[in-house]
Amino acid sequence: QVQLVESGGASVQAGGSLRLSCAASAYTSLSPLCMAWFRQVPGKGREGVAAIPRYTSPTYAESVKGRFTISREGDGNRMSLQMNSLKPEDTAMYFCASGDRAICTLQMDYYNAWGQGTQVTVSS
Repeated sequence: QVQLVESGGASVQAGGSLRLSCAASAYTSLSPLCMAWFRQVPGKGREGVAAIPRYTSPTYAESVKGRFTISREGDGNRMSLQMNSLKPEDTAMYFCASGDRAICTLQMDYYNAWGQGTQVTVSS
């Protein structure tokens, strides 16, 4: 069972930047095939933000394209989300997720391990 721990959430002003990190501790020697960031605001469902496969190109939600960059580091068990030009509508709890299906998507059911979340608040 993969365990995920997020960090880096904070309160910033609109236009600012934040970098979120996720560390995955696994019981196997291979990093997860897919890792992703989701976000959720109270009263709404969890929304996919960006996903990155182990070896190929990432996928982004339209709302964050050009502003957010997802990356994996080291042995592939660490992931970051660089968030630039932040907007108040980016305010949410951000969750790290991992999965081992062949295709990385922004749909929740492709992921079977989740972190506890880190709060991002963007003020206008």
